[in-house]
Amino acid sequence: MNFNRYFFFILILFIPSSFVFGQEEKSLSEFQKETDTKKRFLKEYDYVQLLTKKNLFKADSLKISLIDNSYMMPSVWQFRAIALACEIDLLTGNTAAFRSHISGIETFRESLQEKEDLFLFYKLLGKSSSLISDQTSTLFYYGKAEKLAKEMRNNAKVSLINVHFADFFIFQNQKDSAVYYSNLALKYARRTNNKLATAYCFNTQAFIYSYFGQFELAVAKNIIGLEIANKFNDLYLISKINREIGEAQRKILNFDDALDYFNQSLSNALRLNDYRQVGLSYSNIGMVYYDKKDLPKALNYLKKGQYYLAKLEDLNALGELFSNLGLVQVELKRYAVALNDFNQALVYYESSGNKLRIAEVYYNVGNVFLKQKKYQNAINYLQKSLKISEGFGTKNQVFSTYKLLANVYKDLGNLKQSYFYLEKYLYYLDSNSTLQAATKIAELSESYRYDQREKLIQSQADSINKQRQEKLISSKTIENAELKNEFQRYVILGFFILLLFAGIIVFYRFNQIEIKRRQKEAEMSQTLLRTQMNPHFVFNAMSVIQSYIYENDTENSTRFLVNFSRLMRLILENSPKEFIPIATEVEILEKYLSMQKLRFENRFEYSLEVEAELFSEGASIPPMITQPFIENAIEHGQLHTIQDGFIKVHFYKKNNQLKIDIIDNGIGRKVAEMNKKSKAHKSMAMKITKDRIDNLNKKYKTEGFLKIEDFNKTLEVGTKILISLPYKYETH
Repeated sequence: MNFNRYFFFILILFIPSSFVFGQEEKSLSEFQKETDTKKRFLKEYDYVQLLTKKNLFKADSLKISLIDNSYMMPSVWQFRAIALACEIDLLTGNTAAFRSHISGIETFRESLQEKEDLFLFYKLLGKSSSLISDQTSTLFYYGKAEKLAKEMRNNAKVSLINVHFADFFIFQNQKDSAVYYSNLALKYARRTNNKLATAYCFNTQAFIYSYFGQFELAVAKNIIGLEIANKFNDLYLISKINREIGEAQRKILNFDDALDYFNQSLSNALRLNDYRQVGLSYSNIGMVYYDKKDLPKALNYLKKGQYYLAKLEDLNALGELFSNLGLVQVELKRYAVALNDFNQALVYYESSGNKLRIAEVYYNVGNVFLKQKKYQNAINYLQKSLKISEGFGTKNQVFSTYKLLANVYKDLGNLKQSYFYLEKYLYYLDSNSTLQAATKIAELSESYRYDQREKLIQSQADSINKQRQEKLISSKTIENAELKNEFQRYVILGFFILLLFAGIIVFYRFNQIEIKRRQKEAEMSQTLLRTQMNPHFVFNAMSVIQSYIYENDTENSTRFLVNFSRLMRLILENSPKEFIPIATEVEILEKYLSMQKLRFENRFEYSLEVEAELFSEGASIPPMITQPFIENAIEHGQLHTIQDGFIKVHFYKKNNQLKIDIIDNGIGRKVAEMNKKSKAHKSMAMKITKDRIDNLNKKYKTEGFLKIEDFNKTLEVGTKILISLPYKYETH
């Protein structure tokens, strides 16, 4: 089980990150200098609490000392010291230490008066009960904690308890309940000013979707969480989410991206001295090299992971490590060593009660026996794996086991049983969301990386502008100071004479520079004109995606998100170009129109007609020359309110010119112009396009034009746009 997922969450309720990283050295100094015993303990408590956000390994090493020193304090402080030690145990994955520390915690109940302490008391008892799957006690204690949080009107704490509920139901294999409580947690987190609380809720939702095999949804939720974690520099969450996204990339065989995410996780875990995540990251990297068949490197990284994880007694992390070591030994044909590693993994997983991982190990042991031709042993272990995994709703392990059983029975010559399991394997394979999600995960990851690059570029640009402004201010300050220090009249007069001549020269130079600058701006303006896109479309698109997610409409939200991602990439890649292939322009329009149609619930139709000659000759077109008018037709022509509304775009060649007709049966120019905002937007679109056509006419000595008229001139409804451009095509 992922025990420490939300225990870091509780720390952010009390300790803002900016405070943590700015106060660590001060807290240590105050703690070390204090001579009064009781005051020293209080400063030691604050220091250890700070370390949980800065240096987990050091915090872990000080927890016993903190508990020992608490015995000279009132019982409430003894409780707080033990509670902090329990949370450190769960952060580092040391469930054995957690059980030891919490064993006597109930004795403090009568001495606890403050609601904050009682909340922590019931939360920890709830966690203790959940580790042994005692549902009655778990729900009772978490319920008491939630009631206290609501009495305190602390939405962050209410959110945290709902994360606990969600986590408990995950491992009870109750997906609906887990999703319900995670949504409730997110709802309360959004009512707080603590953005990191929402990030942890998104990460919890990602874990739920990943656990139940919906990897594309898991990646989408984790990317939202990662954006927030990066903004607040939360090293723990950044490391954790990077590692989880890396695992998803590995599942779709995208090994290079997986390595990138695992290395990001490792880097942040090392900065935090979070040995658990350091060890897991090394283990993950080792398995990428295992996938690449570089077994020496795989063993090297797994051994590094073992070095860190062995210090923490994290049963699940050690179980995963030995399971991975066993897989490498199987590939090296060291079957006896592999079985020993798998047996060690089973010991750890059985101690933690992690049934899902036990099923994986049984599968791996069955595979070893198959390779040794010990068929009955193989069948026994594979059936054990199947019995567990079929009850946990995750298809990945199930369909893999079916395939291996089919191979076992094939080797035994029992073709009937082999066919039986092969048929079940193929059925599961068809419905396996891991394989179907590969493209979607790749799209999401690429979109996230692009956003990060854009933010970095913007940040660098802001930094350069700031330096320029500071330099300008500094220059003016120095100049003023020099002028004030000039006391001699003739020197000042001479200075002004020189300044006059210098001004003439500078003015002349400035004029030349200004001319060049305006030319450059004109060129840049053309690029900007080509890249303009109504921001309302982007905001509306994001609103549509959000509504689909809230409605749990996975199919439409995924389809809309993939189309939106592709459309934005096409626009960003092609808008700076003067000409693009007409096929690309058509694809952009197709994506844009299909998204608008989906947004308006199919209330209008559209068609794109392109003469075959344009494709065969490789015709080119200025990018997004038609988009403003299509947007006007939909937004201001109000196509979605018209019965049988339509928009038609026709590309054809005539008199060695590229002709474009855009026709819609909207409300028409006369009605639309009554709306000032609509009129201003259309005028702007018209001016931009006319300017572009004028520039093309000057450059290519052509007679392109833009005309607009009513589609139905009698009723003055609908609009017809006629565009003529220079005909450009590829030379073969």
